[in-house]
Amino acid sequence: MNEKRAIQSSVKDETLIEKRRAQMIRGAVTLFKEKGFHRTTTREIAKAAGFSIGTLYEYIRTKEDVLYLVCDSIYDEVHSRLATIDMENGSLEVLITALEHYYGLIDDMQDEFVVMYQESKSLPMDALQYVLKKETEMVSLFERLLTECAERGQVDLTPKEIVLASHHLFVQGQMWAFRRWALRDFTIQEFIAMQTKFLLQGMAGEKISISGG
Repeated sequence: MNEKRAIQSSVKDETLIEKRRAQMIRGAVTLFKEKGFHRTTTREIAKAAGFSIGTLYEYIRTKEDVLYLVCDSIYDEVHSRLATIDMENGSLEVLITALEHYYGLIDDMQDEFVVMYQESKSLPMDALQYVLKKETEMVSLFERLLTECAERGQVDLTPKEIVLASHHLFVQGQMWAFRRWALRDFTIQEFIAMQTKFLLQGMAGEKISISGG
């Protein structure tokens, strides 16, 4: 259920498959964002990608295949960006670098993130489960870094707080894509700096009571 979905192609050249599918992704993202997944046709995707509908079907079989490729491309890029970081030696410095890479990726792929969260519900169940599993893996990377920071005494968080903080920083960065229209006065550098500051202040160790009464 959670293995990478095999997208059928009648073309054998892997380099050409990768190139054509990248063109499809770029064209489809714009259309899905503007019209929505269901109102977009494969013919429109082919035109936006720069080739015929016949050529399109040499590289995919369904419109859902294209949506899956959009979602999978995001997580492939996340892995690529974070692969340069020493995740085995977690520290605040490594965590900050990971945030810079991840939030920078969101800036580069704003439309893709919006499309993924708006339209992933249209994926077949097996493909949706795969996408959700990939997201869980991404959150787990931050959870591991926070756990190592806690073990070093750099943050004061319980295991349960670490889980929630991991989801928080993962989703908080995506606000740059979802709320971009309202954040036009901020640069991505300012956004990253402020979000990192808020995160570190919140994990500084000061226990604040929020109980009523």
